[in-house]
Amino acid sequence: MKALEAIQAEQAGDEKIAGLVAGGDIELFGELIKRYEPKLFRYARKFLSDSDDIKDVVQKIFLKVYENIQSFDVSRRFSPWIYRIAHNELVNSLKEKQKRALPLFDLDTFLPRFPFASSLSEQMENGELKEVLNECLDQLQPKYKEPIILYYLEGLAYKEVAEVLQVPLATVGVRIKRAKALLKSLYQNHKKVYG
Repeated sequence: MKALEAIQAEQAGDEKIAGLVAGGDIELFGELIKRYEPKLFRYARKFLSDSDDIKDVVQKIFLKVYENIQSFDVSRRFSPWIYRIAHNELVNSLKEKQKRALPLFDLDTFLPRFPFASSLSEQMENGELKEVLNECLDQLQPKYKEPIILYYLEGLAYKEVAEVLQVPLATVGVRIKRAKALLKSLYQNHKKVYG
């Protein structure tokens, strides 16, 4: 790819690049990898703890994206499409491993959109809150855990979360609301037990 083409690729939207890749410009696939690899690694770390497993699943995700790029509708957003593929690959990976790993929970990203107690900012200073919320998040059922991660940590809109999980938009709202209530309850129970 020439320097001018590289600059143009960096300025192009994901959808345009995906359309060009589908049209045969396979060199541009590297631009999609560059944009989404860190995001997919972060997403996979929420479900898998072993770094080799994470690398393997991210490679599988990009392989599936490349194999299926022809089916991408360029009139739609690219991010929900790739996250749907990632979701499927993670589910398959978890089934293969028959284990659930502890998620890495990014409290700094999560809390600004999820205040469930006014004293949280005070408690954040001691670092314990992050660990406790990691434990609480890990106790959620996958149907509640995944929308929370996609919305709060990956920054997808409700509509995009619905596309990734293939559930109605209203279901996303209900699951996120229930997940927040469950997290609040789990957190309060933890405070009662451990002070």
